[in-house]
Amino acid sequence: MAATVREIIQLQCGECKRRNYSTTKNKKKTTERLELKKFCRFCRHHTLHKEVK
Repeated sequence: MAATVREIIQLQCGECKRRNYSTTKNKKKTTERLELKKFCRFCRHHTLHKEVK
């Protein structure tokens, strides 16, 4: 089986700092940290979620 290129990352809300989502990304093609606008169920708003380790 081939070595995996994708790694699992956590997304943290920019306002309440809770880790709401987990996703995967290709660490060879996307070297910078991901920033996605997602719905935070604790804030009850769409907020910017950033990648954390």
